[in-house]
Amino acid sequence: MNIKQIIEEKLSEVILNVFQLKDIQLEVQENKTEFEGDFTIVTFPLVKQLKKNPESIGVELGDALTQQTELLESFNVVKGFLNVKIRNQFFVNNFESVVKDFDTVEKKNATVMIEYSSPNTNKPLHLGHVRNNLLGFSVAEILKEAGYEVIKTQIINDRGIHICKSMLAWEKFGKGETPDTTETKGDKFVGNYYVKFDQEYKKEILELVSQGMTEEQAKKEAPLIKEAQKMLLDWENGHEHIRNLWSEMNSWVYKGFNETYTRLGVDFDQVQYESNTYILGKDLIQEGLDKGVLYRKEDGSVWCDLTDEGLDQKLLLRSDGTSVYMTQDLGTAVERFKQNDIQKLIYTVGNEQDYHFQVLFKILGKLGYSWADQLYHLSYGMVELPNGKMKSREGTVVDADELMQEMYEAAKTKTIELGKLEGLMEEEKEVSYEIIGQAALKYFMLKVDPKKKMLFNPEESIDFNGNTGPFILYTYARIQSLLGKADYQPRDIADIQLNAQEKELVMLLANYKPTVAKAAELLSPALIANYLYDLVKAYNSFYQSNPVLKVEDENVKQIRLNLSDLTAKTIKKSLSLLGIKTVNRM
Repeated sequence: MNIKQIIEEKLSEVILNVFQLKDIQLEVQENKTEFEGDFTIVTFPLVKQLKKNPESIGVELGDALTQQTELLESFNVVKGFLNVKIRNQFFVNNFESVVKDFDTVEKKNATVMIEYSSPNTNKPLHLGHVRNNLLGFSVAEILKEAGYEVIKTQIINDRGIHICKSMLAWEKFGKGETPDTTETKGDKFVGNYYVKFDQEYKKEILELVSQGMTEEQAKKEAPLIKEAQKMLLDWENGHEHIRNLWSEMNSWVYKGFNETYTRLGVDFDQVQYESNTYILGKDLIQEGLDKGVLYRKEDGSVWCDLTDEGLDQKLLLRSDGTSVYMTQDLGTAVERFKQNDIQKLIYTVGNEQDYHFQVLFKILGKLGYSWADQLYHLSYGMVELPNGKMKSREGTVVDADELMQEMYEAAKTKTIELGKLEGLMEEEKEVSYEIIGQAALKYFMLKVDPKKKMLFNPEESIDFNGNTGPFILYTYARIQSLLGKADYQPRDIADIQLNAQEKELVMLLANYKPTVAKAAELLSPALIANYLYDLVKAYNSFYQSNPVLKVEDENVKQIRLNLSDLTAKTIKKSLSLLGIKTVNRM
């Protein structure tokens, strides 16, 4: 419990004792005014109930807090704002309790499954996948730190018309080449054939349009799209050659994906494949028809009518019997709850799919699954680079591997330019360049609220000043250097008078766990990132104004070393929640 929470708790007790008012929560803020005091209590909510002016309420509260608790050293009231100065010992005690409880996690006795990444096997991972993976992985780590059991999962979209497009293009134009013979990463190799299909398909459309067809007709009648549709039917019917080709090409992709995941620092506890779950979805469709929840049209297609829910009618099975994404997602959700004892399932998917998930959750509810209200769509905004949006079919996708390599190169250039790693072995420097580049990428991505569209600026992200990953890492490294010079060993401190900057650090350090709890509740790594930046700014301000190694009073030196040590540990742990490693030299 931090000091603010202690004040709020004592305040509620005093309000009950003095005014006989229950469940009153007054706002407590850190005091940023020129008036003396560590915190400001806003008294205005009591004015209407007590029919008194805010100044007299403030004085009564201040007197009562002084008499009934040991919290206050002094107080003053300015226009209804009660400014309170907290006794020094509370800060010292709070700091000691934070140190003691730093590594303890209060278990929640609940398991959360979080889905993220979930790529298609027809192209490599791109910039959008980077935000998705970093967000999903970070939320998983935050939930773990908040006491939940967590299962990280992905469903790989390994079947469907888009997969058949890559397969067909390779059959027609590949001439037997493989990732090995072309020395191409497997996911990129297959992705090139997805682009090739689109290029050839467009040529066929133009040809048919020149022969008098409308563009809409040409898109349906082009030979390539008809062949791809036949290939999908053959796949669903278990055609041996098509299945073998599908297995081989997907294996190339998975090898490539795993290389990207490893470098990005994300992993999964479970992996599911749509090629398995789409069949389960079909079984659910029949179940829904039997219950009268779904209906079949004359052409044989199956639908769910959600117009009463303010939505529309949703296709669940095409007239030729093939499934759609919704069919597969229904089956996947049911399978996950059958196989795992989970209390919540979070889907990390871009906001262009908001409607899809509204529909999915409604249909599962209609089918009678009581856990449908435990489903949550962690919707996030599009990520763009300064030069605009990505377009995968045209082959201009912002590739995840290339982006990570660019971040490594930028970190290397900037670090050499600033002379940050002089004296390290070359191997150590290479590891540091990678960590700094990844920190720049991840921190910049995660400091933005997930719901907001974001512009990723690589140049801005690698800056060693400001609200960036490298700036956070630099502060951590600075503290490691300080502790190394001091030959620091943690030990208890005497009761000394803390100054304003030391108090601010104590309050921020005590706010780590409440921040984690809030970030877990809102599923927002941005809260951790912004907390980190506030902590680092406060530490740097403290460091510049308060000598540590040269201070003569040994007790003062010790508290400042203790504060520095806990700040470094908090930085490291907070960064780990964002998937970021640390370096000891910069």
